[in-house]
Amino acid sequence: MANLSVRGLDDAVLTALKARARHDSASVNGLVVRLLGEAVGAVPTSRATVEHHDLDYLAGTWNLQDELKFRQATQAFGEVDPDLWKTGQ
Repeated sequence: MANLSVRGLDDAVLTALKARARHDSASVNGLVVRLLGEAVGAVPTSRATVEHHDLDYLAGTWNLQDELKFRQATQAFGEVDPDLWKTGQ
């Protein structure tokens, strides 16, 4: 395995790396090795470490009336059609 020295690393970046490493229960070196591998496509990105924020804007936007409309519109999904469950046909 090769060694690599990183020069000119910004203090804010180092602070963020240390915080991320603590969060991931990893060493800073292990985190950097993993991130570099993921960045160049040599290591598949772990689905568990990918955060999605594409629906964040919807969080907390429903009011009671919206909820009631949704429940009414989806009520039929909870009903069983007996004809679909007949056996022997």
